[in-house]
Amino acid sequence: MLLLAWGPKAWPRLSQLKPPLLPRTLGVEALQPRPRHLSGPGQGRPQGPRLGLQTRLLITVLFGAGLGGAWLAARAEKEQRRLQQRTEALRQAAVGHGDFSLLDHWGQPRCKADFRGQWVLMYFGFTHCPDICPDELEKLVQVVRQLEATPGLPPVQPVFVTVDPARDDVAAMARYVQDFHPRLLGLTGSAEQVDQVSRSYRVYYSAGPKDEDQDYIVDHSIAIYLLNPDGLFTDYYNRGRSAEQIADSVQQHMATFRSVLP
Repeated sequence: MLLLAWGPKAWPRLSQLKPPLLPRTLGVEALQPRPRHLSGPGQGRPQGPRLGLQTRLLITVLFGAGLGGAWLAARAEKEQRRLQQRTEALRQAAVGHGDFSLLDHWGQPRCKADFRGQWVLMYFGFTHCPDICPDELEKLVQVVRQLEATPGLPPVQPVFVTVDPARDDVAAMARYVQDFHPRLLGLTGSAEQVDQVSRSYRVYYSAGPKDEDQDYIVDHSIAIYLLNPDGLFTDYYNRGRSAEQIADSVQQHMATFRSVLP
């Protein structure tokens, strides 16, 4: 009615009117639905990817542990096979075959059968040796002490055989061995007896020229021999092997030893 009363002149002004603004609280943002956050257990962020990552990590760890165990087992088997091959090769070399007859540093006769049932570490040298023999005997003693400190291992008998019987009689051997280990056994004998045992173990020795004091040096092989409880030569260790390496090798031989005697 009012529009009709204004007449046609009022229509252009009506077309210029703007629609009223909506309040801020009823703006476009207010009209859009807000996401609802559920706070109940298991209804938060999706756990699928996280659980998948944990599963993959667990599988990787288990797979790695399996590979590591297989590698260690293969390595141990390879080392045992190598040790058996070395032992067999050394036996075929005919080292330490035959018996011997010597005197210990108490003057008691000793033969190879006296050491049956024992592990033996044997070194050939002489009491007047200035440095090499004391060093090697000290290393031999360190090996024996390391093995003594390991529970469950059988005892090892340390033995020192002279290659200088002219000077190393029973009394000289007794004085010498007491400086190393209470169980170190010194063996000596006649020139023929010492020559026999030295040839049996392929030990080279040769006395050098005497000086003005009638002193001389004996050139000889440097090695520590390992005999098993059957009395058989099992291994040898040259000067370059440390006490730790020798002790580890002896333990490996102990672990794989099987007597061949009735």
